[in-house]
Amino acid sequence: MTAPVPGSAVRGDAVRGDAVRQSLASFRREREADWKAFEALLARVEKRAPRTLSEEELLSLPLLYRSALSSLSVARATSLDNALVAYLEALSLRGYFYLYGARRGLRQRLADFFLHDWPEAIRDLWRETLVSVALMVIGIGAGAWLVASDKSWFDAIIPSSLAGGRGPDASAELLRSMLYDGDNGFLPGFAAYLFTHNVQVAILAFALGFAFAVPTVLLMLFNGCMIGALFQVYWSKGLGMELGGWLAIHGTTELFAIALAGAAGMRIGTSIAFPGELTRMAAAARAGRIAANAMVGVSVMLLFAGLLEGIGRQTITSDVTRYAIGGGMLALWIGYFYLFRMVRHGDR
Repeated sequence: MTAPVPGSAVRGDAVRGDAVRQSLASFRREREADWKAFEALLARVEKRAPRTLSEEELLSLPLLYRSALSSLSVARATSLDNALVAYLEALSLRGYFYLYGARRGLRQRLADFFLHDWPEAIRDLWRETLVSVALMVIGIGAGAWLVASDKSWFDAIIPSSLAGGRGPDASAELLRSMLYDGDNGFLPGFAAYLFTHNVQVAILAFALGFAFAVPTVLLMLFNGCMIGALFQVYWSKGLGMELGGWLAIHGTTELFAIALAGAAGMRIGTSIAFPGELTRMAAAARAGRIAANAMVGVSVMLLFAGLLEGIGRQTITSDVTRYAIGGGMLALWIGYFYLFRMVRHGDR
């Protein structure tokens, strides 16, 4: 048996190492030009736009992409160089996202949100929205009943610092002047307070939905109680219809937004409480995607409500006009959320 020659293993490793280096160098020489060309084209279209490329360059993009994929496959199979494999993976991924990924600009994303994402989220929440509206109606009835049965409930529901003594004992003339004179302190101050309060309710109704929707239900009830308490005071003085018009200008938008925020919170809370076959985290994540779209839209509605309140309350004193604006806004929101999709599909 012939003994191995000392140092032969070392020389063999060196020969194999030289062969690998030569193979790698040859591989780079043959294909690196295509990689650099592909990388340069991607850099141009990512920073600018496809129209900056010539027709020949546009046609070469998918060819260069396939060449990069082929090079990546060879590099992985032969384990030529880890750094080279990582470079080709990154290059191929960039090419894939540009050629096959969804590329939408800000304008398209906004259009998709207002035409599809937001209305579809609201339609998906229709059951929770009905419950939320029902809770506010119950709260309005409860607030009115409590103040009618005991006037002291008014100060318990509406802070006395805000009411300033203008409650159930105020005269009808004083209450009427507050509806039509923007310089009076109570109703303008109450309107500002109510708007701020409703924004807070919208945020809390959504955020606290994670507590199995219990705080959301209570917030909907209390929000209704405030309106009911105020209505009872004005109704007892024969001014209920007048107060309704004063609130309608912004209230139909504002209260609808609150109801939608409550619906979003309820969706999350009920999904956590009753996850079905999913885990609680998975159910909350799925509900959260719908609720998040709804809440982005709620912020838009509250912005509209603030504009309607700030302008309409100061400049419009006709009850008919007030009801017309409030009713028109409510019809607009209902049509946008629940009818627009059906009309659009019918036109196809």
